[in-house]
Amino acid sequence: MTRPFCDGIRRRDFIRVGAAGAFGFGATLPSMLERQALATDVTGGAGPGDVSVIYIFLLGGLSTIDTFDMKPDAPAEIRGEFSRIQTNVPGIEICEHLPHTAQHADKFSLIRSFAHGNSGHGAGDKYMLTGYLNQDRPSFGSVTAHEFGSRGSIPPYVVMPSMHASAGPSFLGSAVAPFLIDADPSFPGFSVPDLAPPLDIDAGRLTDRRTVLGTVDRFRRYVDSRGEAGAYNKFRERAFTLMTSSEAKKAFDIQSESDSVRQAYGINTMGQSCLLARRLVQSGVRYVMINHNNWDTHQNNFGDLRTNLLPHLDKALAELLRDLSDRSMLEKTLVVVSGEFGRTPKINVNAGRDHWGNCFTLTLAGGGIQGGRVVGTSDKWAEKPDQNPIGPRDFAATMFHLLGVDSEKLVYTRDNRPIKLLDEGRRIHELL
Repeated sequence: MTRPFCDGIRRRDFIRVGAAGAFGFGATLPSMLERQALATDVTGGAGPGDVSVIYIFLLGGLSTIDTFDMKPDAPAEIRGEFSRIQTNVPGIEICEHLPHTAQHADKFSLIRSFAHGNSGHGAGDKYMLTGYLNQDRPSFGSVTAHEFGSRGSIPPYVVMPSMHASAGPSFLGSAVAPFLIDADPSFPGFSVPDLAPPLDIDAGRLTDRRTVLGTVDRFRRYVDSRGEAGAYNKFRERAFTLMTSSEAKKAFDIQSESDSVRQAYGINTMGQSCLLARRLVQSGVRYVMINHNNWDTHQNNFGDLRTNLLPHLDKALAELLRDLSDRSMLEKTLVVVSGEFGRTPKINVNAGRDHWGNCFTLTLAGGGIQGGRVVGTSDKWAEKPDQNPIGPRDFAATMFHLLGVDSEKLVYTRDNRPIKLLDEGRRIHELL
């Protein structure tokens, strides 16, 4: 979709600017390898729980009052145009335009009393991706990469199909910035920029190491141009490892999936991003963020949800949950679905809903989460939590617990000040 956000900026343009500001250069293969070469090595074994994360971030803000927390008894200007349907868990009902997802309610749980009170895009994004609102903090993905490192030659943290300004490493350092797949996996001939051409080389035929090293000359020129030629040797070795890795080649090669599998997920950005996320987690990536836009439905909320946004999400999410479950991967893969906030209970004059951080629904599945549950409730019009209010710090504490991250661990800011990875937050025990 190309509709601008309410601030007049197209999110993709904003994200590019934000990424440049956060990292100083694009987070593609050359820059990622250079950052790792210049920083302390970040490697290690699996975390205590060996859990990976797929975070489906619905940029702009999903209208959860029209999807996962509907209010059929409210006045028309609040309840909207959609009807409820029964899921495969008695007593749990969701939107009629999520029929496939409804058949997997036993695999996910809904937190209907989620809130953080901020209704600004940038601030809401930051809160939902770092657990903090007014502090310079690393993203959850960077924390995961920092604590556990990579599994083999596969990057520990991946963002697609575009970067997000709040998905970076902050003071944890550029070595744990995400590997960016800056391309839409639903496009014909999709490949990972800077990575796919070298991966066309058959590592089994590379008997002359100098032949391989010749393929990274452009990376050497990149480093030299930045006046950091001293980092070249480590940089070259990392490039060589990644480019000749059969695991990396397999992980990123979505074209190897059968047509039936790709169709099951949906041939669209959401569907193919979810399919690629499954492949990446299966290959060892610890944290995948799908940065999907545009859910900022100030106008034509019901039309956009009905014809485009929800059908794509419904098919992709249902297939992802089914696929992970069938592969016995769901127990070790935490799937998160959320935007930066929800949408207003009252429909505006443009048949849309505006920003609403005061109450919305967070969806969690797998990774040790008990499915088929509803935690907390919103009030009669979904204006605020009615019971058991839960916020981003609680979400972070729960996710860190499932990952095996020690929230009490001290890390150091840019001015060498020790702080805890997470200084507040309670685990959501109803889900564990």
